[in-house]
Parts: sequence; structure tokens; C-alpha cells
Amino acid sequence: MSEPLLVVERRGGTVESAHRVHAVAVRDGEVVASAGDPGLVTFFRSSAKPLQGLLLARARPVLDDRLVAIACASHRAEPAQIEAVRDLLAAGGVTEDDLELGLQEGRPPERVYHNCSGKHAGFLTVCRASGWPTVGYRLPDHPLQQAILAEVTDAAGQTPATGVDHCSVVTFALPLERMADVFSRLGARDGADRILAAMRTHPELVGGEGSLDTELMRARPGWVAKGGAEGLLCGLTDDGTGFALKVEDGAQRGLAPALASFLPGNGEFDRVPVENSRGELVGEVALR
Repeated sequence: MSEPLLVVERRGGTVESAHRVHAVAVRDGEVVASAGDPGLVTFFRSSAKPLQGLLLARARPVLDDRLVAIACASHRAEPAQIEAVRDLLAAGGVTEDDLELGLQEGRPPERVYHNCSGKHAGFLTVCRASGWPTVGYRLPDHPLQQAILAEVTDAAGQTPATGVDHCSVVTFALPLERMADVFSRLGARDGADRILAAMRTHPELVGGEGSLDTELMRARPGWVAKGGAEGLLCGLTDDGTGFALKVEDGAQRGLAPALASFLPGNGEFDRVPVENSRGELVGEVALR
């Protein structure tokens, strides 16, 4: 096993913080590159949203791409994103009152502004289309969550450990190598053509301005990327390589420089500027 990638923050030339990053790339069922521990088990968090969205793509195969993309999003509550969430709720025949997530600190006090509201709107739409109750859709024993668990298990080739995500639904723990493999094979799953096309067409809905997954998809047409909480990024390149990166301490800022080092041709992401409260450049986050 190789050493993890080491990303540091430098301020005035002095290293102030360091982040260890584990990474793996899989193509055709084989690990083609790795750094650190490809068997590291962590939670899929929001990087699982393209997989969770498959149920929506199957239940409502003619939905507008905007609505499919927002169901896979961790949005920044930008106006176009909130509009898409509300449009998806309307298309599903449900309302904001049906959303079973809490309020998000620093955002307007309405559940629609939570960064996972698009996913939840998609879940509710699947419940309506499938004849399942909408109440309790977030709970592990609900038919929706059981169907998603079966989807993740089949895609990963193993039963994941489970926990509760910050937005109150089930989240899944898997080795990084399994996550990368899931993304490498995502296109073969029923409904995935809708998911991949929607994310590629509307990367601005998936994350938002400045979000690494959005910026990566804009810079690399044909790629798909989805970030997750606690320093996770998963994706699929245009040659069918799935990848997963995890910052060991959960710091999101370590992802971009690690990505630039791990996947060749992404040099524009190799440095994250560190600015003071006046907007002046005082340091950087970069590979050591």
C-alpha cells in the first residue's frame, strides 16, 4: 500500500495544516491507480446521490433533466437550484411540508433550502409513483429506503454498513475501492443514462458556483462528479474510469489539490487560494 497524498495549507510560506488523502481509480473491475488505502471504509454520504437517483429515473422516465439533476444535488440554495427543487416537488404531486428534513444553519428557515432538498423531493416523487406512503420515507424500514439499500448492495457487490446521514436518511459505508467501482459501472445500470445526461447537462445544479464537482464537470465535458460530506469526492471519467477520494480528517479543501495530483490533466485544481477577510491572498492549499 502506498502512502496517502499529503495536502498542506501554507500561510506566508509556513505549513500550518496537513491533510492525508486516500484515493483509488477503477476501470473494467480492476484498480488502475491508488494512493493510501483503497480499502478504507467510509460513508458514501452525498456521493451516493446519483445511485439513489436511479429510482427516480425509472419511476418518472420523462422528467426534465433539470429535475433529475437537482435530485442528485447537494445544492448551495442558488435561485435556479431552489426553483428546480420546487418544480420537482410540483411534478411529484407533493409539497414542501412533506419534506422530512430539518433546517440548515446559515440558510433561510425553510426546509426547501436544505442542501439535500432536491434528493428528498426525488424520494417523495418516487413514493408517489410507486404507491408508497410519503410519511416516514426517510426511515430505514420504509419501502423506499429498503429499495435504495438493495440498489446500493447490488451495485457494490456487498452489503454496506449503514448509518443516518445529516439530512436524516440512510447513508452507506463502503470501501473506497467499491465506491470507485460503483461509479465505473454506473452507466450500465437501468436508468443511469438519464442520471448521467442530466448531471452533465446541468452541472451548475449539482453543486453550485465554486463547488468542486460542478467545476470539474464544467472543465471536463463527459465526466460526472459528486462530492460528499467529510471530504469525499467520487466520479466517472469519459474513458469509464471510476474514482473516489477521501480526505482522512474530513476537510473538503484537501480534495482539489489531491484530485489534480491523482488524476493527470487536472492541473487547474492543484491550488486552493487562502485569503484573509479583506480578500487578499495570504496562502494556499496544495500538495506538499
